[in-house]
Order: sequence, then structure tokens, then C-alpha cells
Amino acid sequence: MTTMQSYGFTWTDPDGTPRASAVAYDRISADRRRKELEEAGATDIDEVAVKPGELPTTG
Repeated sequence: MTTMQSYGFTWTDPDGTPRASAVAYDRISADRRRKELEEAGATDIDEVAVKPGELPTTG
């Protein structure tokens, strides 16, 4: 049996606003999203493993 792992992110926008993913990503998509966040100037990027139906929260 293969179990798919999902990931979400928390980060801080360049203006200082804390954010959290509204969707969960598979490994390939998570890598792509991290790159997008870095290119947008986000800081404090934290990848969080999530279970089905879960999403990360700020704070």
C-alpha cells in the first residue's frame, strides 16, 4: 500500500503578514510552491506535513 504524504506551508509575506496554505500539496507541487514563495520574497517559510483534511495554521 502506498500512502501519499501531503504538505502545507506557513510563511511571512514581504509586508510582514503571516500566511498559511489554503491547500495541501504533493511532494512535486510543494517543491514548486516553495520556489514561488522564495521568488516572491516570502520569509520564514516552513513546510508542514499534513494529514488528509488538515491544513497548517499561522501562530
